[in-house]
Amino acid sequence: MQQLIECVPNFSEGQNLEIIRQITDVIEKSEGVKLLDVDPGYSTNRTVVTFVGEPNAVVAAAFQVICTAQKLIDMRRHHGDHPRFGATDVCPLVPVAGITMEETAEYARQLAKRVGEELQIPVYCYENAAFEEKRRNLANCRNGEYEGLKDKLSAPDWKPDFGPAQFTESVAKSGASAIGARDFLIAVNYNLNSTSTRRANAIAFDVREKGRPMREGNPISGKIVKDADGNTVHIPGTLKGTKAIGWFIEEYGIAQVSMNITSTIQTPLHVAFDEVCSKAAQRGIRITGAEIVGLVPKKALLDAGKYYLAKQQRSLGVSERELIKIAVKSMGLDDLKPFIPEEKVIEYLLEKDSKAKRLIDMSFLDFTNETASESPAPGGGSISACMGALGAALATMVANLSSHKRGWDDRWELFSQWAEKGQKIKDDLLWLVDEDTSAFNKIMDAMSLPKGSEQEKAARKQALDEATRYAIEVPFKTVQRAFEVFELCEAMIENGNPNSVSDAGVGALCAKAAVTGAYLNVKINAAGLEDKAFAAEITYKAYDYVQKSNKLEKELLEKVEKIIER
Repeated sequence: MQQLIECVPNFSEGQNLEIIRQITDVIEKSEGVKLLDVDPGYSTNRTVVTFVGEPNAVVAAAFQVICTAQKLIDMRRHHGDHPRFGATDVCPLVPVAGITMEETAEYARQLAKRVGEELQIPVYCYENAAFEEKRRNLANCRNGEYEGLKDKLSAPDWKPDFGPAQFTESVAKSGASAIGARDFLIAVNYNLNSTSTRRANAIAFDVREKGRPMREGNPISGKIVKDADGNTVHIPGTLKGTKAIGWFIEEYGIAQVSMNITSTIQTPLHVAFDEVCSKAAQRGIRITGAEIVGLVPKKALLDAGKYYLAKQQRSLGVSERELIKIAVKSMGLDDLKPFIPEEKVIEYLLEKDSKAKRLIDMSFLDFTNETASESPAPGGGSISACMGALGAALATMVANLSSHKRGWDDRWELFSQWAEKGQKIKDDLLWLVDEDTSAFNKIMDAMSLPKGSEQEKAARKQALDEATRYAIEVPFKTVQRAFEVFELCEAMIENGNPNSVSDAGVGALCAKAAVTGAYLNVKINAAGLEDKAFAAEITYKAYDYVQKSNKLEKELLEKVEKIIER
């Protein structure tokens, strides 16, 4: 599996667009990485940049971009609403695919070492890349901000992990940097119908994990309580894995609670939103919406969409896009400006960058015309998967109609579970539409390999055998997944909205066509495989599904006829 990591450097410049452009140009020109997002903030005077790629390429690009920021940004002249202590204030690496957190942390330390030694910038390693516990917390590393950096560098306990410990002329210009490895962080600002920074901070202290300082007597003006070691005692907030502060944003003319959710397992996005709303309401303040800074993982929005649908006792078995729309509207993510999923959801950005044209992204007209053309793909395998997806979609439709049927309110959750299952089967079969064509193309690629020498012939034969095996396995997956559509159809025929029983019946017909069609593709491709034992076994298994499908289709259609005739 390809290893991918994300890099999310935060630069202390959000107003000068030319400087921002020069910084991001470095990333766009770097080989092996993809720039995903640039999010400047005028009031914070800070820009959050996101790019992704293979580890070594990301580390190389990160070094170059930190070097560029060092040249272009002078911290002696920097002012903004956000805490900061350097030109490249923070630079976290985030594991995305095929790589562990421990491996990502090691790449972060390699980057920190190079930045410290070659650029002479003081570097603190934080989160999972930290060398000591107190440096895991970014707030501790950045405490005192740029204005207190000179004293921090001279303190024995806060000597940088890499780079100079003296406040040189160069350091005065660049400031320090925090480089680390962390889980996917969601940065979200909650919009208040207030201009009070004090009240925004009060809400932030209510919810953030660290909480607020404990005071003697008066909770606002009383003396701060210290423990035996002289450390401030805190009253914990209600949300684990979160950091938050309050501020006023001149750009919008409102106060916000600005939060970093550092552990979405402990505190999902929708849980944080509801809790901030609750604490704000206790103070007579309303949250009008929220603002995602940078990117958000798709799962966070899908989970939120399902959560809010469940609160409404509505079916959760709707499309991915519908779930995201529900999440956006429920949390007011479009309160201040449009929320465009293709530009804010990391998975969509990666899909958008893919040069491969997917069949399922075509219009129905284009897909049909492409099938009818002289091109051999899409062929019967892709069409079988498409038929199966349509069968699952029809059964899912009946489940959703039944979930929302007047008088059936006590059964909404049961039908919602069927609809969710149907959506998953549908999505898997849609993936197989393109994968079947991809498998066919692998055979074509193998056949085009050179066969001049004995070595080339052997390599071609091996590639062709592997491609043929895959071209058998893909339609077999379609057979298996399409067969599961019968269970959905049967449940909807027997228990679903009787007014839609014909739709469930058509779903069964689609499932039968999908299973039989995919079986034919298994059989024709198996004929060309050298491993005859494997070919015979998988063909037999596929045919067994066909036999079962014939029986189920007949039984279900008989049930449909009886219900219609009542």
